[in-house]
Amino acid sequence: MNKKLFKLNSPYLPAGDQLQAINKLVAGLQRGDNFQTLLGVTGSGKTFTIANVIEQFNKPALVIAPNKSLAAQLYREYKNFFPENSVNYFVSYYDYYQPEAYLPTSDTYIEKEAMINEEIDRLRHQATTALLSRKDVIIVASVSCIYSLGVPSNYLQAAIHLSVGDIINRNDLIKQLIKIQFTRTKGELIRGTFRVRGEIFEIMTASDTEIQRIEFYNHKIKNILLIDPLTRKITQELQETVIFPPKHFISNLPAIERAIKDIKAELQDQLAYFRKKGLYLEAERINRRTRYDLEMLKSLGYCHGIENYSRHLLGKLPGEPPETLLSYFPKDQQQKPDYLLIVDESHITIPQIRGMSEGDRSRKEILVKYGWRLPSALDNRPLKFSEFLNYINQVIFTSATPGDFELKHSKQIIEQIIRPTG
Repeated sequence: MNKKLFKLNSPYLPAGDQLQAINKLVAGLQRGDNFQTLLGVTGSGKTFTIANVIEQFNKPALVIAPNKSLAAQLYREYKNFFPENSVNYFVSYYDYYQPEAYLPTSDTYIEKEAMINEEIDRLRHQATTALLSRKDVIIVASVSCIYSLGVPSNYLQAAIHLSVGDIINRNDLIKQLIKIQFTRTKGELIRGTFRVRGEIFEIMTASDTEIQRIEFYNHKIKNILLIDPLTRKITQELQETVIFPPKHFISNLPAIERAIKDIKAELQDQLAYFRKKGLYLEAERINRRTRYDLEMLKSLGYCHGIENYSRHLLGKLPGEPPETLLSYFPKDQQQKPDYLLIVDESHITIPQIRGMSEGDRSRKEILVKYGWRLPSALDNRPLKFSEFLNYINQVIFTSATPGDFELKHSKQIIEQIIRPTG
């Protein structure tokens, strides 16, 4: 029997229609039902029902909500239900976002503008770190979870594993940290930075609020400590730690060199296409822009709008699905997704997931048509709905008014009408 992963904390027991709903949903999951719907009226305690199902089904869970506000509410509720487990929050980290666009009618180019919320970015890293390091994980996400993210295997392979007693050269550790995109500093530590003072390393990872202090003695790790950044007090002593990269997109030098070669080849194809059509302005525009980006990639390993070259940097084929948060969840021996997906307010969330890809593509097709981006930029995108279905296996939709997709595909529709209070 598998070890119990989750421990539900609640002073209440299931009441009203909750108990029969829990039993039917768990039975359906154990049968292998792919789709089920919990049709529950407002106030019937659907979240508590699902929390009981998660505890009994004993697999990692992803809860997708239609917006940030509802995701935040669900995150707090699941955090209270499972205080001893890893409950995480994954939504878009932009406080403000103006996507890159071009308006042909007025010949207006709009550059991408964005303001990143550092705390939400930290929580996103906390979510992916949890998925790659433990099993008792619940992620509450918005539909942004179907947008492109770094390759999980690259993210995991780049992680630095350290244990007390390890023999490691001080300079080698500095090189390893810089290689996975940490920045060395002599000043204040912020996320994604580290500093070195003699035999002491202090590292602020992308997912933590505390400093990790690594103390050496004669090239051997003597102590691994967690330090409060304000009081400088030791909060915990560790025997080992895993330092994950501060960015989800990880590219090494060979990958960048390969990408530059592929981007140059694509540029030549696009220039030939524009010139054949007599579109000399578009040809000049894409040539100037792409060559500038290539110079930045060559000298810094980064350029503005680098995500538009993600297909080349990740070595993917044209049209191949992007890696997303769903890629970080475990698979079984048959390589099927081995987690539970909960689609909250599914009558809103499913249409959102369906529409994300087309909306993104229509904007980028104009950028490509008028020479602002190479065609490969179209592959920096969210999952199409058909691709999304390939990343899921067992799903529970929750809604008071399920949509056509849920009603058509659900093996069973369980009603939760009677409230716990009667």
